[in-house]
Amino acid sequence: MSAEPQRRRRIESEIQRVLSEVIAREVKDPRVGNVTVTSVSVAADMGVARVYFTPFASKNHPEDVRIGLTRAGGFLRGEVGRRLRLRHAPRLEFVHDDTADRAAHLTGLIDSAVRTDRATHVDDPAAATDSAVTTDPADATDDPGESHAPGAAATRYSGA
Repeated sequence: MSAEPQRRRRIESEIQRVLSEVIAREVKDPRVGNVTVTSVSVAADMGVARVYFTPFASKNHPEDVRIGLTRAGGFLRGEVGRRLRLRHAPRLEFVHDDTADRAAHLTGLIDSAVRTDRATHVDDPAAATDSAVTTDPADATDDPGESHAPGAAATRYSGA
């Protein structure tokens, strides 16, 4: 692996760390609130960094949070450049990361489908008799402790 992708991944990680710290401690915009920076993706030319975020327990809509972060973008870009000692800090684009929201939605759909399936599933009376213990005359011997084959039992449990 070449040094360039490794360097870019390291810079992405450092930008994420710096932005998480600066947003939490120094951004005073009430629209932003508590934000988790989930990832950063820097373009190959290092001109633009996409910053993926998730509002944490925020009363504001994610679009409002994005607008607040964009308004603070110049300040945040300057802090990234200073703290990482970059000659040219990338322009920051903020993108709401809705992965957790989509995962919660899918989990809800799955749970709903399972509940519906369990509610509509009726126990079949024939299936209940199939799972009962039955005695097979072929397995019976004169001596209850003796069997025809090693490991075979005199009574057979059929079903689950």
